[in-house]
Amino acid sequence: MQSGFATLDWLVFGAYFVVLTITSFMLSQGTIKNSRDYFVGSNTMPMLAVAVSVLATSQSAATFLGGPEYSYRNDLTFVGFYLSALLAVIFVAKVLIPRFYAINAVTVYELLEIRYGARAKYYAGIMFLIGRLFASGARLYIGALAVSMILFGDITFLHVNCAIAFLIVGALAYTYFGGVKSVIFSDIIQAVTYIGAGIAVLVYLYTTLNYDINTIVTLLNAEEKLRLIDWHVTVASEGSFTVVGLLTGWLLLNIAAYGLDQDMTQRVLSCKDAKAGQRSLYYSILFTVPVVLIFLAIGLLLYLFYQHHEVAQSFQGEKVTIFMYYILNEMPEGLKGLVTVGAVAAALSSTNSVLGAMASVAVEDLYKPLKLRAQPQTHDTHFVTAARIAVLGFATALFLMAMLSYGVHHGSDLPLLSFALGVMAFAYSGLLGVYGAAIFTRRGSEKSVLYALLGGFVTVLALQPYLFGITIDFAWQMILGTAVSFGIMQMSRH
Repeated sequence: MQSGFATLDWLVFGAYFVVLTITSFMLSQGTIKNSRDYFVGSNTMPMLAVAVSVLATSQSAATFLGGPEYSYRNDLTFVGFYLSALLAVIFVAKVLIPRFYAINAVTVYELLEIRYGARAKYYAGIMFLIGRLFASGARLYIGALAVSMILFGDITFLHVNCAIAFLIVGALAYTYFGGVKSVIFSDIIQAVTYIGAGIAVLVYLYTTLNYDINTIVTLLNAEEKLRLIDWHVTVASEGSFTVVGLLTGWLLLNIAAYGLDQDMTQRVLSCKDAKAGQRSLYYSILFTVPVVLIFLAIGLLLYLFYQHHEVAQSFQGEKVTIFMYYILNEMPEGLKGLVTVGAVAAALSSTNSVLGAMASVAVEDLYKPLKLRAQPQTHDTHFVTAARIAVLGFATALFLMAMLSYGVHHGSDLPLLSFALGVMAFAYSGLLGVYGAAIFTRRGSEKSVLYALLGGFVTVLALQPYLFGITIDFAWQMILGTAVSFGIMQMSRH
């Protein structure tokens, strides 16, 4: 097994670190006058830059490694998830984005304050913060685990925590001083980095296989690995991307991710107007599909590479994806360093954005109203300081959550990561029901918002196999959770 870094790998990694240092310094030089400038760039961000930033945020180290794993074990039906996302962003762009811009929103939860009252905004903001802490902390742990495996050749507590610290400091370097402006432009750098790493691996894999394109297509087609559409109707499976699921539960998930999750929507709210925000969403999906195809293609070539071998996908007792197994065992000197840089870039692009998103909700939705009520003459610069303190606080919280993920994951059989990575989906079902009632009906109240958010969360949680042994497709979990949340809202009149 090839483990750890060679000299050329360290040179590649060092060059990337220099780029991080220089660009973080350059992007932090702007003047931040108020919290709106810090959180949404005073609505001056270029549409295409926002589109690439949304693309970068939708990817992560888990996606970087998980995309090849899916096509290796299945086929290309995962592409359907992003076609479902395209339908979702059309809905978000037409229905939600104009409403957010009409109220000059900094966070998406301000809409609930206007519709139901201040507490409704608080409830939604708190639900977002709890969900994001679990989901992004666990995602950070997965990214750090991958970096530790490649960089140090082991997954000891010390080395994994060094990797976590490196990712957190890298994210802070962009987020703390420059706010969303710095995050957006740094996301462009990270997107170019991990896409470039993916292309390099794809080219290397193709050359080592010694097959021409026609042979590759013939072999994959014979194994039904090139299937794009799954027409099955299923209830019991998990993680499938059938047409029915993509047009129902996965569609709901994408609507929530692109329109109701501050982590994704914050960038869209930084455009100059609603039309620019709408276009940024459309372009982000169009940019994302070819990127996903690169990593799915890696999985298909890995399938051909390993088809005559018994592959034990593990590393020091840790189950790893096929892409990680390939990196650890087959990747040549230099390319291993480049792939590590790609994994770091994917992790950074999702971590720096979530720090800004969580801080925006904490300051704008929770702290600022209370402060202005107590001291109406509070200066704008106070909230910029509060925003930076919040960023530091959430960076610490994510670090601790990632450390907790390590401890629980290695100390027991509890499926913490499965729960943590899906916890935003639990929050999504409640938010979908609440916003559905707020936009399309006259029902619901401030108090019912809390019950609806909890109802959606509990419903999806109860359908998890590790609680009651229920095995039900994720799409149906979203449908049922949203239905319960929406139903609770309908039981109360505003």
